[in-house]
Amino acid sequence: MIKLKFELSIDEYDSLKELKTEDKFLLERAKNAADSAYAPYSEYYVGAALLLENGEIITANNQENAAYPSGLCAERIAVFYASTQFPEVAIKKLAISAKAKNFKIDTPVPPCGACRQVLAEYETKQKNKIEIILMGESGKIQIIQGIETLLPLMFHAEELKK
Repeated sequence: MIKLKFELSIDEYDSLKELKTEDKFLLERAKNAADSAYAPYSEYYVGAALLLENGEIITANNQENAAYPSGLCAERIAVFYASTQFPEVAIKKLAISAKAKNFKIDTPVPPCGACRQVLAEYETKQKNKIEIILMGESGKIQIIQGIETLLPLMFHAEELKK
């Protein structure tokens, strides 16, 4: 037997003041997007902002539905919209922020498993890592260089060709 170990590398910041201007702006756009999320069931509002290589910024938020599987996360909405409107333009960065109606979120909020797999697909497609910036409503900010940090054993398209 061999035991495999994985090491994570995440940059953590205490406040927005420590971030580069571009990252701070992107997080603010994600926070603003969360304000208009449609989340009447969970009352958990998520905003995402993508920075594309061409400088375009795409924002999105979570959209719930009474038939729960029919809802969609902010991250996937942003990625799918970007891919539809700018199919040949790479995603450079993704900022995610969240807030809740009945409690304060003061820790970084990572993407769910389905969103992680979608991000993995787009990193493979564009052959570049996506920088991921995470924040709750307040508190620390985490910056991750590529989805593999959050999804170390991700499923790759090459597996379908074997």
